[in-house]
Amino acid sequence: MAITTDNESDPFDAIVDAPFDSALSQRYLVYALSTITARSLPDLRDGLKPVHRRLLWAMRQLKLNPTDAFKKSARVVGDVIGKYHPHGDASVYDAMVRLAQDWSLRYPLVEGQGNFGNIDGDNAAAYRYTEARLTRTAMQLMAGLDEGTVNFVPTYNGEDEEPEIFPGLFPNLLANGSSGIAVGMATNIPSHNVAEIIDATLMLIDNPHAEHAQLMEVFHGPDFATGGVVVESPAAISAAYETGRGSIRVRARFSTGRDESGAWEETGVEKLGSGQWQLVVSEIPYMVQKGKLIEQIAALIADKKLPILEDVRDESDEAIRIVLVPKSRNVDPELLKESLYKLTDLENRFGLNLNVLDARRTPGVLGLKLMLQEWVLSQIDIMLRRSRHRLDKIEARLELLGGYIIAYLNLDRIIEIIRSEDEPKPVMMAEFELTDRQAEAILNMRLRSLRKLEEMELRKERDALLAEQDELQKLLDNPARQRTRLKRDLNALRKDYGENTVLGRRRTTIAEAAPTREFNMDAMIEKEPVTVILSAKGWIRAARGHVPLDGDFKFKEGDGPAYAFHAQTTDKLLVAVDNGRFYTLGADKLPGARGFGEPIRTMVDIDPEAHIVSVVIYKPKGQLLLAANTGRGFAAEMDELLAETRKGRGVVSTKPGVKLVVVREIAAEHDHVAVIGENRKLVIFALSEVPILGKGQGVTLQRYKDGEMADVITLRLEDGLSWAMGGDTGRTRIEKDLLPWKVARGAAGRLPPNGFPRDNKF
Repeated sequence: MAITTDNESDPFDAIVDAPFDSALSQRYLVYALSTITARSLPDLRDGLKPVHRRLLWAMRQLKLNPTDAFKKSARVVGDVIGKYHPHGDASVYDAMVRLAQDWSLRYPLVEGQGNFGNIDGDNAAAYRYTEARLTRTAMQLMAGLDEGTVNFVPTYNGEDEEPEIFPGLFPNLLANGSSGIAVGMATNIPSHNVAEIIDATLMLIDNPHAEHAQLMEVFHGPDFATGGVVVESPAAISAAYETGRGSIRVRARFSTGRDESGAWEETGVEKLGSGQWQLVVSEIPYMVQKGKLIEQIAALIADKKLPILEDVRDESDEAIRIVLVPKSRNVDPELLKESLYKLTDLENRFGLNLNVLDARRTPGVLGLKLMLQEWVLSQIDIMLRRSRHRLDKIEARLELLGGYIIAYLNLDRIIEIIRSEDEPKPVMMAEFELTDRQAEAILNMRLRSLRKLEEMELRKERDALLAEQDELQKLLDNPARQRTRLKRDLNALRKDYGENTVLGRRRTTIAEAAPTREFNMDAMIEKEPVTVILSAKGWIRAARGHVPLDGDFKFKEGDGPAYAFHAQTTDKLLVAVDNGRFYTLGADKLPGARGFGEPIRTMVDIDPEAHIVSVVIYKPKGQLLLAANTGRGFAAEMDELLAETRKGRGVVSTKPGVKLVVVREIAAEHDHVAVIGENRKLVIFALSEVPILGKGQGVTLQRYKDGEMADVITLRLEDGLSWAMGGDTGRTRIEKDLLPWKVARGAAGRLPPNGFPRDNKF
């Protein structure tokens, strides 16, 4: 055991005096760069992150070729974290599982045996149960590793080496895509069709000045592992790939299956007996878990948010089949589809972000053309490195062949030297001008190799190597030959992934969506009568049916009734608060009346200090009269009071001491306004004098020297002013002659008619 003396201080124990902010920023910068360049972003040349590259390299080292037997995933994970990737086993196994899932990767790089999860979102079995090996695609991606094509770098502990990138011709970056989140940047690259990638690359090799629009004629857009339909316009897709950023809308495929020619049936409507039908979903958008999608649709049915849908069933086996049963046969299938697109993940957006590391390990967002150009340059560089490596091998072999041929031409003398000399090697080198390697090779020859036929084969091999050497030298000297060779290799690869192959056939359809049908989701709500009850402390509920409003409703201890009225589930409720804000609630979304309901503040964001002034049923084109305690007010259109969010809409401008106190519905036949103050003065003026505003303080309805406004109401002057008489008689008094109180807006007013209620309320 080594003993550290005081003189041999450990540098990790040194105390450095440095400003905290600079020390923190330096360390965070190192972490950020490490995350960007060595964890989260893929390399443009092979499309892999380090963890995936190390996984495939470890599997290659274990000889897990497509034709060999499977090995336990635990063995692979153990080798990866022990030799190459010092991270958690769970993260490494998750990365490996994804490489094997054909719904996650368009062209899987690992072939799994056992439970590797499913599209429902279930996890894979533990790595001690599953087995894996490489796919043919992975072997194509790693082709050429033994031919000097790439640099090898030391592993994290310096005990071994690993390739910097994979040199294969398979265009993995665009073929399988990638996603990751680094520090300050992210990447999200969809998968694409290999045949289209190769076609675009060949076009660019033939014409380096090809325009982006020309490339998009053969490169059509994403080809997701789960299929589906991309419903963006060609112009929008092209713009996204030109800049490297964009958003692509993906929808599920409604279809009852493929026909004899292999084409999809397009409506998804499956006819049943007696005019009945059902919708069938056969493909879902990429990265959407089928189990959660069905739960989402089932929740819509349970919450009655999609009343035109009766049921959802999962009849999937290896192929997806989600059955949607409409409420009746009269439901429009297209309306049901549009509703599901809007309310569920049957339609989602894929955020395109082509952020990658280039050959200089620099992150950047690249457009399609630049990305293909950089990839072509990297492949030509790999080709040149392979050629130089092969030339070195040929030169070394030719050196030996030259020595062998000299030996055959002087066979008797060679044998004589070997038999007579104690050190034959220097004698042979001097007499026949042999190199050290040639002389050593001759001395190591077996007697069987001295036959005449062997000499002929050596000369034949030398001639073939000289011809190959000449071709390789021409390839190195001529860029045109390099491009021709790359095109030949790409065309050979394209045959493996052509449109007529199972793996190469395009899965995702590119089809611009028809114009979105405008429909009102509220129109789908089933109309049922309800009785809305709001307590004094803000607990709201809705009883089914129109129950008597003077019924014995139960409230929490210390609480009591505030508002109760009849409505329909299709109604919207306008909730007015004394701070001047209006909130909107759907009557269909109110809790049932079995308990005490729910606090209204859990549904909308009402200030804790604010108090509810009124709850009114929204009526299209209706109007409300809004008045503050200061006697100012205005009329407002109900359409302008609807709020789209929980935060509501500010309508009446208030300040300290000013509150909204009265909200009255204005009947269509009303033509005058009556206002009474706490000073018991009444004024009546024409409704036309009250402005219609969307927001503000309004105008002065009545002037006060002291006190505030007590109440306000609208009326029809011919009908007079009516109020309930005191006691339980239920009688109403009507004052027909209102001329003594009819004045201009903003007057002080005079005392009301005899018998008017003492609480100054209409």
